[in-house]
Amino acid sequence: MKEYIEERVVATAQYIIKYRATVREAAKVFKVSKSTVHKDMSERLPKINPILYNQVKKIVDKNKAERHIRGGRATKLKYIAKKI
Repeated sequence: MKEYIEERVVATAQYIIKYRATVREAAKVFKVSKSTVHKDMSERLPKINPILYNQVKKIVDKNKAERHIRGGRATKLKYIAKKI
């Protein structure tokens, strides 16, 4: 694996841990796609740093479990804004 990819993977993982960020938020900050962040976190990170992977996995799993709530809230706000 190329060195710049490893650096990006570790930096992204540290960002997700520090800010409890979603995959979408991390992708925006690092200017890569959500698919890239997901692949980095699920496939590349365990090979590079298994300890960091376990920390990120907890956050990503929690965000995944809560995404239906965030989606519902976003839809609600969309329709409230439309009424005004």
